[in-house]
Amino acid sequence: MASVVLLVFSFALGGASRDQALRLAVIELAALPLLVMAAGRLIKDDAWRQHRFLLGLLAALVAIPLIQLIPLPAAVWTALPGRDQLVLALDITGLASGWSPMTLTPDKTWASALALVPPAAMLLAVLSLTHIQRQRLVQVCIAAAMASILLGAAQLASGGDSLYLWSWTDAGSVTGFFANRNHLASLLLITLPFAITFGAATLRRSDQRTTALWIGGLFAGLVVIALAAIRSRAGITLFAPAMVLSLLAAWIAAGRGKPGPGLLVLVGGVGAALTAVAVLALPPILARFDTENQFEGRLDRWPLVAETAQTYLPLGSGVGSFDAVYRSVEPLDELDSTFFNQAHNDYLETWLETGWLGIGLILGFFVWYARRTWTAWKAPPSREGDLQRAASIGIGVLILHSVADYPLRTVTLSVILALCCGLLELASRTEQTR
Repeated sequence: MASVVLLVFSFALGGASRDQALRLAVIELAALPLLVMAAGRLIKDDAWRQHRFLLGLLAALVAIPLIQLIPLPAAVWTALPGRDQLVLALDITGLASGWSPMTLTPDKTWASALALVPPAAMLLAVLSLTHIQRQRLVQVCIAAAMASILLGAAQLASGGDSLYLWSWTDAGSVTGFFANRNHLASLLLITLPFAITFGAATLRRSDQRTTALWIGGLFAGLVVIALAAIRSRAGITLFAPAMVLSLLAAWIAAGRGKPGPGLLVLVGGVGAALTAVAVLALPPILARFDTENQFEGRLDRWPLVAETAQTYLPLGSGVGSFDAVYRSVEPLDELDSTFFNQAHNDYLETWLETGWLGIGLILGFFVWYARRTWTAWKAPPSREGDLQRAASIGIGVLILHSVADYPLRTVTLSVILALCCGLLELASRTEQTR
């Protein structure tokens, strides 16, 4: 129940990446009981030893901002790379250089550290729950995704004048529970393989109840139509690989046999939706990829972000400091009515804020992801294997989307990533329930 409460709070209150201090605090408070209970269960059952590598990555993730917050003597922090302008500012104002943390923005770093509480709680919870309970959490995510599609449809029908949960959402965009339409597209692509796999698994078990199968086909069709309405370039680009891998996971879940009528229902639902989109909405979708009339500011500014990151190596400028740091180096000829508050590339932003420590953590995560994904996909069809293969696709969507955006800076998607990581981590277990 605590896990479900955290999921519900994350969907309802965690769909933005900025200006949400009060809502984020509510989610963090909701995560604390779950964090304590899940950690206590893992320690009591001695189950944490089976997941030492992943838990080590989690510990390192939490440690980075906490290390950056440790007060240092003036002689130490003033000697760190990239602090020259700060020292100069203190000299000009006549202020003495006292003890100070490594990070340039301690308040943002504290906020970033606290924002790790919800995903950490969800990860520990998934590792300590039963298979049925984990499956229920995934079903809550699918239900929330469908609710978000319905809310997006209502937003579209209202003409973009109302029904938005965030005041800074662009009017006319389909965003659902989110402030950014790209993040809604990510949610749909993450939940897509779970819905399809749940449906296909009923074929393997010769289950007479076909509700899950029909829901999977319907959901897949709705995702296609929703992505056309959302018009997220990242979502449209990632749809093809996510859909192909989802159908492959469905084929495995169905027993790796000859595709029967059930799987054809899934494919047919997707095909019908694609046909409808091609006939009714293809020109507006293609227009989103016409960059001749659009200023691709993020691509032009990535070299400056990378160059600035070199200034703060090897330890970075501090988690959450990107906005302040970029303001200090932004060329005057780029100033306009918009502002570049995120790098729109989480790998570059991590490079700037955490230096070698953050990049090392990302590489460690990729090693873990590759190993667990290989184990999950070569395993025979099973109830847990179905969830693990779907989770690997969901994680892959977020890994790729982070190249051109910042999906994990929303609490909703960071909690879902933790849920998927917990599911995939269980691929390390040799025994699986068919």
